[in-house]
Amino acid sequence: MTSGNRATQSHNHHNQAQSSGTSNLRVYHTDSMSKAIAQYTMDARLHAVFEQSGESGKSFDYSQSVRTTTQSLPEQQITAYLLRIQRGGHIQPFGCMLAVDEATFRVIAFSENAREMLGLTPQSVPSLEKPDILLVGTDVRSLFTPPSGVLLEKAFGAREITLLNPVWIHSKHSGRPFYAILHRIDVGIVIDLEPARTEDPALSIAGAVQSQKLAVRAISHLQSLPGGDINLLCETVVENVRELTGYDRVMVYKFHEDEHGEVVAESKRPDLEPYIGLHYPATDIPQASRFLFKQNRVRMIADCHATPIRVIQDEELMQPLCLVGSTLRAPHGCHAQYMANMGSIASLAMAVIINGNDEESSGRNPMRLWGLVVCHHTSARCIPFPLRYACEFLMQAFGLQLNMELQLASQLSEKHVLRTQTLLCDMLLRDSPTGIVTQSPSIMDLVKCDGAALYYQEKYHPIGVTPTEAQIKDIAEWLLANHRDSTGLSTDSLADAGYPGAVSLGDAVCGMAVAFITSRDFLFWFRSHTAKEIKWGGAKHHPEDKDDGQRMHPRSSFKAFLEVVKSRSLPWENAEMDAIHSLQLILRDSFRDATDGNNSKAVVHAQLGELELQGMDELSSVAREMVRLIETATAPIFAVDVDGCINGWNAKVAELTGLSVEEAMGKSLVHDLVYKESEETVDRLLRHALRGEEDKNVEIKLRTFDSQHKKAVFVVVNACSSRDYTNNIVGVCFVGQDVTGQKVVMDKFIHIQGDYKAIVHSPNPLIPPIFASDENTVCSEWNTAMEKLTGWSRGDIIGKMLAGEIFGGSCRLKGPDALTKFMIVLHNAIGGQDTDKFPFSFFDRNGKYVQALLTANKRVNMEGQIIGAFCFLQIASPELQQALKIQRQQEKKCFSRMKELAYICQEIKNPLSGIRFTNSLLEATDLTEDQKQFLETSAACEKQMLKIIRDVDLESIEDGSLELEKAEFLLGSVINAVVSQVMILLRERDLQLIRDIPEEVKTLAVYGDQVRIQQVLADFLLNMVRNAPSPDGWVEIQVRPRLKQISEEVKFMHIEFRMVCPGDGLPPDLIQDMFHGSRWITQEGLGLSMCRKILKLIDGEVQYIRESERCYFLISIELPIPRRGLKSID
Repeated sequence: MTSGNRATQSHNHHNQAQSSGTSNLRVYHTDSMSKAIAQYTMDARLHAVFEQSGESGKSFDYSQSVRTTTQSLPEQQITAYLLRIQRGGHIQPFGCMLAVDEATFRVIAFSENAREMLGLTPQSVPSLEKPDILLVGTDVRSLFTPPSGVLLEKAFGAREITLLNPVWIHSKHSGRPFYAILHRIDVGIVIDLEPARTEDPALSIAGAVQSQKLAVRAISHLQSLPGGDINLLCETVVENVRELTGYDRVMVYKFHEDEHGEVVAESKRPDLEPYIGLHYPATDIPQASRFLFKQNRVRMIADCHATPIRVIQDEELMQPLCLVGSTLRAPHGCHAQYMANMGSIASLAMAVIINGNDEESSGRNPMRLWGLVVCHHTSARCIPFPLRYACEFLMQAFGLQLNMELQLASQLSEKHVLRTQTLLCDMLLRDSPTGIVTQSPSIMDLVKCDGAALYYQEKYHPIGVTPTEAQIKDIAEWLLANHRDSTGLSTDSLADAGYPGAVSLGDAVCGMAVAFITSRDFLFWFRSHTAKEIKWGGAKHHPEDKDDGQRMHPRSSFKAFLEVVKSRSLPWENAEMDAIHSLQLILRDSFRDATDGNNSKAVVHAQLGELELQGMDELSSVAREMVRLIETATAPIFAVDVDGCINGWNAKVAELTGLSVEEAMGKSLVHDLVYKESEETVDRLLRHALRGEEDKNVEIKLRTFDSQHKKAVFVVVNACSSRDYTNNIVGVCFVGQDVTGQKVVMDKFIHIQGDYKAIVHSPNPLIPPIFASDENTVCSEWNTAMEKLTGWSRGDIIGKMLAGEIFGGSCRLKGPDALTKFMIVLHNAIGGQDTDKFPFSFFDRNGKYVQALLTANKRVNMEGQIIGAFCFLQIASPELQQALKIQRQQEKKCFSRMKELAYICQEIKNPLSGIRFTNSLLEATDLTEDQKQFLETSAACEKQMLKIIRDVDLESIEDGSLELEKAEFLLGSVINAVVSQVMILLRERDLQLIRDIPEEVKTLAVYGDQVRIQQVLADFLLNMVRNAPSPDGWVEIQVRPRLKQISEEVKFMHIEFRMVCPGDGLPPDLIQDMFHGSRWITQEGLGLSMCRKILKLIDGEVQYIRESERCYFLISIELPIPRRGLKSID
């Protein structure tokens, strides 16, 4: 269904029933691990079936593959499956990959397409000097420009290398820019290289900042939603992700407790069929893929039809390269086939991680994969890494918000269960035991079920959809024979649990939960098959619709899932089992013989016996509730009556305070049991709760009564109103959490924090301007000195992004380079790499230019973990003054050069006007055809010169905003103008010009910016003439047109120009200036660099190629052909 490596498979069967006993009442929590292990086996089996079905997967019999089997698999087969998923040895072709030894920078593996992408193809490598060819053992730094090599060295030295992603680097040979996404593996560092198109603003560093801003805006939207509505939260996130990424379909895919998946929210293109509401087998997203999502939380497949690229690696490596963390890892063929079948060519899947429960986390990793946000597109789609990074940030925020909503839903469910249990207990006290099935509420209201029953003293009391009396007696005998030693059992399939009569029960009763009240008395809850609960997504489809069972598709996957779950019920959730178990404890105590009453409840009964009979009914309900709490709670719980005197005191609070139950009973909570500083707080809690106003998360300080205990116990409590069966408030129950240990640590921390804040926020002029960020570069500190320096108050700044929103927004920076450098410094600090005295300048709120030195250090918490960056500015120190002096000198020099350039540009316009006037006079005379051609060439050169003068501000070329003036023109006119500009130099250097130009090119009409094309071609040709060997040398210009037809009416001309000369050609400095870096050494190199960028703007490209005896520029341009110009090329 999503970006797992599998196609549609089957529902994960539970081969063993879930059971619980007195000593292992939470076995069902650990069952998720056994389910996962079992699913690995099924995943591996279906993987093998698909592999054997042929490359296309057409002979893969899906309907047969979902059948349950108890066959085990050889360990080698499971290992091979996991190896294929995690170490498959192939990547997607939208990028290339290098793996590098961290210590030596030596390449240990590379993808087959790396040479081509990095411009290392054989024809572009000079053979007269030592070639830089990508091989195992090559120094990776030699493949990229020197500045890029420095960035890689810095990244390799970072403790958390992924925090620096993406690193912007350029190929040394082609000048092509790449996003380098780095991560560490067992044998070194993997570098995923994704090409970055510099002309697209969304792919620049500024675009990355904008992507983060969009993500922050989406997060704000999520946080502004009303609480208590998980569906609304999911619907909002799919809308936000679709707006952010532009995919055709975005879904929230939730994993249920039995591991199967469901689409719970969807935003899609109107013409696509809906998947909302569809359920899918657990193996649609294999466990191996789920594990990968925890390691690499965003997974993009750009084109499922693309042929995967093989990874070549050092033969000395012991096993294939681990690609778990690679952004380029190729999808498994089964999943690619599934995507193609469902019409999804590209996908983006993002993990939704929430806090797991204690049993799942095992104290190590408290995070759980709740589900995925999945994007599908009907054509190939590749979104840049910065945008994917912003999506990952959005997913982190969504996970936090979702976690809070799930906790709220759990609390509401627990409150409902508590009220239902209280009412059921009240029924037991006032009526016969059968009241819990004959009255309302009944035991069916405790958990979601289709039927329930009480089997008491061999009498059957059913309610809802249940087995017959004969069948229930048979089930009871089976329980006694097979599960006598346990206190209960739960299963979603009685057949899988081993009950022989499961078939006779039919679909109506598939799942069952049972609680043993006594050795022969039982409480039952029943559920029908799951298919009854699951609805089709979309109005166009119905379960009776025919579909090819062998075709891997969401609909057939859903049908196969329905077939499997017809013999199963919805699984029993952990919270439901908790509710059943709690009720079981109460009922067991109620049904117990009076002689077994020597427990905490007996104390309550002894007190009740002394009360007058008329108050028995009211007090017994409270007493019963307290008994349940005392027996089941592991948290400190105590209760008081309306006078504030203790009438409930559980074992945990007795253990914490050293005060036994007997000693606590009757004592005043306010006056006897809490410290003086908590008396007012506790008194307020009591007053509120007795009015029905329940306070939560209030800290109180309890006294201790044993010398072996601590001086005080700090408890955070929720105060709940206790009510009798007539709903009158008769006391207050406190449910608490012991925070004594945390309190001691926090007191120490608060003392340190207080000292820190006093220093940082002091108005003392000796305190420097200080600001700080969290790990997401959000501002978390902005002291008084920063307020004075910038003019922005702490309230204006806290919570905003430091890079882009504060510096770059509120405090403007000089150009995008300043922002980029600041982001690098900030992310380096967050990654553990400190920066000292970095020149940093910005404009304050009033537009004043502020110059400073920035020091950025990592921030760590009390456990030593990095939690952000701590930065301060130095102003007007001698060292700073010197740095600023040098900077001003450089600026003065630059200004002088700019002044000279402005003067030249202005003054050169005057003689150009004279030339234009002279040409106009000549045009009015009788001219031969050749003379008219000369005038036309002269006019074209004049227009070219005027455009170049207007380009004195190169920023429009650099940032891709240059406006093109497109019109129809003859290609022959451009060639004449280009050749005319080199003729004088050719004569001076005694060089021959060879023209290899087809005759039809001269009359070929095309559409584009004639003057810009002329400027670019002339500059390339001039540089070849300047560097050709002289005298007796030559320069050749070749033109090769090729028609490219898009449709009947739309045709393009693909034109290749080759400008060739013998010998060594252009010097290395010139090539370096042309293809690499923002700094240039030669003026000719600057011209070539600008022409290369102009060429990109007009959808062209240039390569410089050296061969053994010659070198040449290869320029490619595609230009539309005007309709009336088609005849000239047909």
